[in-house]
Amino acid sequence: MSVFYDKFERHAHGEGLKGQSTHYCAGCGHGLAHKYLADAIEELDIQDSTVLVSPVGCSVFAYYYFNTGNTQAAHGRAAAVALGHKMANPEATVISYQGDGDLASIGLAETVAAAQLGAPITVIFINNAIYGMTGGQMAPTSLMGQTTATSPKGRNRFNGEPMKMAELIAGLDGPVYVERVALFSPADRKKAARAIKKAVQLQKEGRGYSFIEVLAECPTHLKLMPDQAEKWVKENMVPIFPLGVKKDTTVEPWFKLPTPNFEAEPLLHAVGASTEAQSRFCKAFPTHLNPVDISMKLAGSGGDGAQTAAMLVATAAINEGYDGTHIPSYGPESRGGTSYADVHVAKDEVLNPASPTPDILLAFNAPSLAKFGLTVKKGGFIIYDSSVAKDVKPADPSITVVAVPFTEIAAGLGKLVVKNIVALGALQAATNLFPKETFITAIKGALKEKASLIPLNEQAFQAGMDAAKAFLATKKK
Repeated sequence: MSVFYDKFERHAHGEGLKGQSTHYCAGCGHGLAHKYLADAIEELDIQDSTVLVSPVGCSVFAYYYFNTGNTQAAHGRAAAVALGHKMANPEATVISYQGDGDLASIGLAETVAAAQLGAPITVIFINNAIYGMTGGQMAPTSLMGQTTATSPKGRNRFNGEPMKMAELIAGLDGPVYVERVALFSPADRKKAARAIKKAVQLQKEGRGYSFIEVLAECPTHLKLMPDQAEKWVKENMVPIFPLGVKKDTTVEPWFKLPTPNFEAEPLLHAVGASTEAQSRFCKAFPTHLNPVDISMKLAGSGGDGAQTAAMLVATAAINEGYDGTHIPSYGPESRGGTSYADVHVAKDEVLNPASPTPDILLAFNAPSLAKFGLTVKKGGFIIYDSSVAKDVKPADPSITVVAVPFTEIAAGLGKLVVKNIVALGALQAATNLFPKETFITAIKGALKEKASLIPLNEQAFQAGMDAAKAFLATKKK
């Protein structure tokens, strides 16, 4: 079976000539690089175990051509995705196929980190000295003086010197094999084919990370005919990017990982979750707050406990069989900086975990009220710590405002750290999001290793409920 699909279905469902045509321009070096990679996969008999990672760039549609496992990576992230595949399936042959704009610019950090790690993946780096797919902008490998869409007067010293990626990668300890090859002559093409096969074979044998840089032609953006583009690469690129082996280290096979366990129970144990069925107390989804998805914002200063409270709400939702998400956002300080969390409770599935316009705002300080109070939806709720904020006026009269002195109540109980539990009690009484028992179950689960604190937290939750009910009763009079 050919490593390439019998027909390419990108255009016209693969009918007629379209079924045998790639999207590459005439004379583009990607075609030859694809052929040599396919030949290596076939000769090494690894087609069924190969995963090709192709990111954004000219090679973005490689999955239309290679009849292997394929993953599409975000721009620059192919090396990181490739490592994920290798660690998840150590027996797979994982190949990261990237262009110069992708690998040496936005993906430079991932490229260097993966190379230094040294895990056996194979990186094929196509260097054509230009951003080919996006319009011919200057790439990290564009030559000095080269005219591009973003260097119309030629690359100069203010743009920096071209990146010599093969030399940079060879200087790291992790890689075992690094070579730069070209495609402009039959002899060089043979060397390129051999280098690509060797890089893949070293991975198959578990010896380490390999990096092959391929100097390739881009006739379209060079504005040259294919034969002239080959000459340009030979005369202009090779002096800057010398061909040859940059590193070739003899390493005994070493990479042997056990197959990862994807069973749910060990994973749940690792994150402190339980496989035991949780008691459920909700008779129905709280549609009085939102028919299908309730959004919340919990905000305060670092150390106020907003993140813990948010996690407890999400946990309570999950325990009841709903979908719950918690997205934290921290300021630069662990204590005293701003801290807020977006929380969603959905009847079926949370489609967007952000809460730019929440149904409920639970605010622990005045700055949070000022920042997020105006974002609460009509008919929503603002529940805030009246110990530190006063006279809150909602943006719309349909918004219910509930003032509860979280801090004062917690201080009266002898532990300021439970003010977030006081706040959750107030949330329950004000909104009836979940029954009291739902929250208490989540709190007990979080404190299972500190059971002595459960009575205090139950007391704090009840105190918050009582204070909210008293406030609402006063407003009705």
